[in-house]
Parts: sequence; C-alpha cells; structure tokens
Amino acid sequence: MRSLFFIAFLISIGGLRAQSDSVAYDQMLKEYYTYSVPLMQPAALYKRLMNGEKIHLLDARESSEYEISALKGAVNVGFLLFNKNRVDTFKKSDLIVVYCTIGARSETIGEKLIKAGYSNVYNLYGGIIYWKNKGFPVYHNNQQTEEVHVYSKKWGVWLTNGKARY
Repeated sequence: MRSLFFIAFLISIGGLRAQSDSVAYDQMLKEYYTYSVPLMQPAALYKRLMNGEKIHLLDARESSEYEISALKGAVNVGFLLFNKNRVDTFKKSDLIVVYCTIGARSETIGEKLIKAGYSNVYNLYGGIIYWKNKGFPVYHNNQQTEEVHVYSKKWGVWLTNGKARY
C-alpha cells in the first residue's frame, strides 16, 4: 500500500513539474511575442491536420535547423533570407501556420505575410519546442525523429520531450 502511495506521489510530482515548466515557458514567451499575429495552439493545429484540412505549414527557421527536423509537410521559408515568392502560389485566404523554434521569428514572418495581404495567417504557439513537448511528432527525411534543432543552448533547456540539437 505504501509503495502505491509513493508511486502516486512521484507521478503527481512529475505532473506538477511538467505543469510548472509549461507555466514558465508561457512566461518566457510573453517576453518575445508582440501578439501581432494570431496564435494557434499545437493541439488545435494537430487536430486540424489529422482532419485533413488544407494548411500551409511554413518553417521560418534557417535551412540548417529545418534539416534536423520539421513538422510533416512544412516548407522551409527561412528567416534571414525570407522570400515571399515562396508563397505566391497560395490564395490570400488560404490557412497558413508559421513556426520557428519558439515563435518569435515566425511571428515576424507572419507579420510580413499579413502585410502582403494574406488574411488567414497564424503563428504556432511556442514553436517547434512546445509542439514536441506536447507530444506531437517531428520528422527528418519523412521519418519521425526525437531530435529538434533548438537554435541555442538557451532555448534547449525548454525542450523536455525530445533530444536537443544545436
């Protein structure tokens, strides 16, 4: 009986730590977001993808980051050398979700898309780190992977579900 109580206690502490980590991550994101682009939660995006909705996923990280892992079907548009021509074939009303490591660079790319007349643009809340932490898959060469390029060690501390690459 004691061992069952102890196991339940350990599980609850683990849940509290995960909840605490999530709250701390949310606080950190508030320092980087301007909220100029509507946010989409990872669970909402995953549900829409599983329902087969047509969604343009844009990865606003640099190609060296994208090559480690990405959301399935995402197109790398980069950040420093972002070229709007890569989305010229999209209808202005198409659903576009942009992401990066934490959502700061993707927010900037989202702003550029909105200024260009795209009306259905979202920033993935928390970026690929939060996506992976929530248990959603990332891919390398169409194979699911645990590795996530986290930009730097500063951001790597936030990845709690996967293997950080720099």
